[in-house]
Amino acid sequence: MKPALVIQAERPDQPDVVAALGALDAYLATLYAPEDNHILDVQALLASDVVFLVAREGSRLLGTGAFRHMPASPETEGRQYAEIKRMVVDPAARGRGIGAQMIAALEAAMQQAGCTLALLETGRDQVEAVRLYGRAGYRRRAAFGGYPDNGLSLFFEKSLA
Repeated sequence: MKPALVIQAERPDQPDVVAALGALDAYLATLYAPEDNHILDVQALLASDVVFLVAREGSRLLGTGAFRHMPASPETEGRQYAEIKRMVVDPAARGRGIGAQMIAALEAAMQQAGCTLALLETGRDQVEAVRLYGRAGYRRRAAFGGYPDNGLSLFFEKSLA
């Protein structure tokens, strides 16, 4: 019997997590120039304003996702928000709904923390990610948080209220 999928907060500096994030970074490097990759490294993921979640079946890492608390800004009409970061699902486990479950877990954690607005930036060439966010109810929006509107990034938001 296969172990149940469990999504919970874990440290991002574990060897299997570091390896998964490294694989994600290598993939993103094939799509975009370094200055066009807006990633948080492991040290940044350890910050107190970041919530980092891991999806596992038993000890097997199947995915990660994080969000960081962000201050209110004119781009968000004065609302604080949570920015989704470092979403990845093991390619061998794709098609099982793990990404959708990770988004749901992140949103539940955001709401528990009192956040009512989720934002994210992803690359236009990450077709699977764009499709996932659309299915999860995210809608396109203008650039935010100092990201350049360079034609490579797509910006999304979802109200959690």
